[in-house]
Amino acid sequence: EVQLQASGGGLVQPGGSLRLSCAASGFTFGIYDMSWLRQAPGKGSEWISTINSGGGTTYYADSVKGQFAISRDNGKNTLYLRMNNLKPNNTAIYYCAAEIGDTYHRGRGTLVTVSS
Repeated sequence: EVQLQASGGGLVQPGGSLRLSCAASGFTFGIYDMSWLRQAPGKGSEWISTINSGGGTTYYADSVKGQFAISRDNGKNTLYLRMNNLKPNNTAIYYCAAEIGDTYHRGRGTLVTVSS
């Protein structure tokens, strides 16, 4: 069974930083591209970043380019998202995701709240 569990969220002041983690299990993590999505209060899901299986190629939504950094550790089956200079509009539930075969898997999210 594919399991994706995000963690590392919390309350942070504007300008602060957080690093999110996503623990993956139930599939061969190292051969799949991985992504981060988020859903802000009252809004739909938004793709924010993807990293290829080897970790050498990354993609970002314009809204987070230069602010967020995606990375992965295939030895630990873990995906990361480093978020810097956080703003109130970054408040959302953050999810990790993987497309495996014909199925798009989205795990349990972690809430990030940016507020003073």
